[in-house]
Amino acid sequence: MVSHTLLVMSISLFLCLNILLVVHAKDLNQDIDITWGDGRGNILSNGTLLNLVLDQSSGSGFQSKAEYLYGKFDMQIKLVPGNSAGTVTTFYLKSQGLTWDEIDFEFLGNVSGDPYIVHTNVYTQGKGDREQQFYLWFDPTAEFHNYSILWNPSHIVFYIDGKPIREFKNLEALGVAYPKNQPMRMYGSLWNADDWATRGGLVKTNWSQGPFVASFMNYNSENACVWSIVNGTTTISPCSPGGSSSSSSSSSEWFSQRGMDSSSKKVLRWVQKKFMVYNYCKDKKRFSKGLPVECTAKNKDTNS
Repeated sequence: MVSHTLLVMSISLFLCLNILLVVHAKDLNQDIDITWGDGRGNILSNGTLLNLVLDQSSGSGFQSKAEYLYGKFDMQIKLVPGNSAGTVTTFYLKSQGLTWDEIDFEFLGNVSGDPYIVHTNVYTQGKGDREQQFYLWFDPTAEFHNYSILWNPSHIVFYIDGKPIREFKNLEALGVAYPKNQPMRMYGSLWNADDWATRGGLVKTNWSQGPFVASFMNYNSENACVWSIVNGTTTISPCSPGGSSSSSSSSSEWFSQRGMDSSSKKVLRWVQKKFMVYNYCKDKKRFSKGLPVECTAKNKDTNS
């Protein structure tokens, strides 16, 4: 009898927690527009779930309604299951123009049973070539996981489930460009890249496994600085015109953060030691004339 009662209580608690998650899930219609895919992208379940579909004709994608100049951005993503070789799912920030800035999460599809690879990059003024790749240490197709980008005047940090995997520091004093002037939108997409995505393009997309679906939910940009132009005047809200966050205490900690604390650095080292599979800062063959400055500087990009 006691066991039965405990079982009923456990099930009730589980259901209540899931109901609370649904009730508090943010309506994606408020922040996001589906921008391409001819109906293959859809916001469902009262705005709490966004599905992107890729078939042999087209992929699909979305973007944020707002542009931002600095922020902390979170998205929960469940990646394409099964044989996803050749597909790429993305979550990234990007500005406009020929000399754009960009901060990338790209998830490279795999053959069933192989681990997913997350590909990261930072572009400044149209120049990238700062790729870092990691195996994911969990099955990203079984449930949603949280992927985050922190971008402030001092550094950019990539997080997975709250664990930092990469830090790119502002080293403008050493001549390394840093994204600080161009507002960026948040983007997400699912597309075919079988010319390079899986084992360098050796494994092609198996269309008999499609259509492929990636799911997104709980986009959070509440602490980001929204860029807008009103009557010819640029405003950055909730940041002041000088670029400093006007948000209160805890919500603005991301903006004033100049580096990671010791515990975060320990986690970063663990991730990079165990799961990093490519590091541009170690690729002397590719950079035969010398590694990029941020890779050799004393206060270097901690991906190196």
